[in-house]
Amino acid sequence: MPPFDASERNEVNGVAPPAIELRGIDKWFGEVHANRDVSLAVRRGTIHGIVGENGAGKSTLMGILYGYYQPDRGEILVRGLPAVIRSAQDALAARIGMVHQHFMLVEPFTVLENVVLGMEGGFRLRAGLARARAELERLGREYHLEVDPDARVADLSVGQRQRVEILKALYRDAELLILDEPTAVLTPQEADHLFRILVSLRREGKTVLLVTHKLREIREVTDVVTVMRQGRVVATLATTETTPEQLAELMVGRTVSLRVDKEPARPGDAVLEVTDLVVEDSLGVERVKRVSFTVRRGEIVGVAGVAGNGQSELLEALAGIRPVKSGRIQFNARTLADAEARSPRRLRQLGLSHVPEDRQRMGLIMPFTARESAILGYHDEAAYNGAIRLRRAAVTSSFNRQVAEYDIRPSDGALPTSAFSGGNQQKIVLARELDRNPDLLLIGQPTRGVDIGAIEFIYRRLVALRDAGKALLLVSVELDEILALADRILVMHDGRIVGDVPRLAATERSLGLMMAGVTETQT
Repeated sequence: MPPFDASERNEVNGVAPPAIELRGIDKWFGEVHANRDVSLAVRRGTIHGIVGENGAGKSTLMGILYGYYQPDRGEILVRGLPAVIRSAQDALAARIGMVHQHFMLVEPFTVLENVVLGMEGGFRLRAGLARARAELERLGREYHLEVDPDARVADLSVGQRQRVEILKALYRDAELLILDEPTAVLTPQEADHLFRILVSLRREGKTVLLVTHKLREIREVTDVVTVMRQGRVVATLATTETTPEQLAELMVGRTVSLRVDKEPARPGDAVLEVTDLVVEDSLGVERVKRVSFTVRRGEIVGVAGVAGNGQSELLEALAGIRPVKSGRIQFNARTLADAEARSPRRLRQLGLSHVPEDRQRMGLIMPFTARESAILGYHDEAAYNGAIRLRRAAVTSSFNRQVAEYDIRPSDGALPTSAFSGGNQQKIVLARELDRNPDLLLIGQPTRGVDIGAIEFIYRRLVALRDAGKALLLVSVELDEILALADRILVMHDGRIVGDVPRLAATERSLGLMMAGVTETQT
């Protein structure tokens, strides 16, 4: 439907108020002014996008709307009436639901148990579960959210877990659904399915607030977009009246290049040589199956593939985190013959850096201060580690330099790592690993949850590392990212490399077919 028409303007002016309205919202965290006089109205039955850099105040604003934070000033109106939302329970009572970037699910529980948690139906649990099962089946059919109610959440894919979160909100009769960076951990196929779900929700009269940094998603699925910068609303526009370049400039406050400018690669000697590598998962299932490839100095080798086809296990094995069943790994002409030689600590000493795919699970310790997270893995170096205790002045000085160089926000290294947005957590990891000037950088999902301005910065840093004669192995589910950065592309399917393609010979179609396990001769 068109973003604005006369009948809808009349509704807003008198007949039907906005689904939600925020007026003059201010929020401080110590000296950090996270939201600055924010006013926002969201019309019923629309998909309203909110974009901005990491640290622009988007998630804080959604946290206020869902009752996690209390505004220091301002008011909230729900369907035209003032509302006080002091908790998630208050938000649910106002028929507001939220799907978080990091899911709030109990992994050992089933889908059904997660959905009814907190609403079990009193003493007659069996009858309550039977009603819930029937309602889940109805919601699944109606909104294309089908998922097995008896499946354990721990056994579900990321996309299926997200469906469970949406089902939880709909089961609680939410009319307004907030999605905070919903595609940050999804494959492109899962993201496309999510968009179909959102369109279905809008068609049924639901209202969606979509918080994202991905301009393609804003352009594809929203009716209206609000841009935030440094805690303020700087524009609210009909999506059809915008361009990606305009939105990027509004987000960052300057012209942003949406292209990766780089000279042709000049590959040198081999830095990493992998031969017949076999890697198993924790259940003993082979996930990497006799994989062989080489990464040379002065090139970025991209690994493309649908999530779950062995890329994660490959990256973890090369970083020394996951054991190798068989095969040979050579790094700088040195054969890494045993587990000790392949330990993460030893590999770091040899000149390998690793940016893991899941920064929270593997790259950071969330309760640690940001400056402590910024030296993880390197904390025993003489620069930081004194004879008796940590050299805290050196740690602080190092973090302050990284803040300036990588634009990490907020700049207070004494804050816990958990207080930083996902994109700024990613910058902490990148700054830590790129600071070491590694011979080989293993990097997984480099821009997951990162805003457009930071993406531009990260891409420049990776290309500069390549041009300095370093070797990079890049794993990403974002095909656009692989095509933009890689000089050569390995395609993985079912644990095997099914294609080794020079970038200039690669197309989205050819890569997509290989990712799906289909050859051109089969089509």
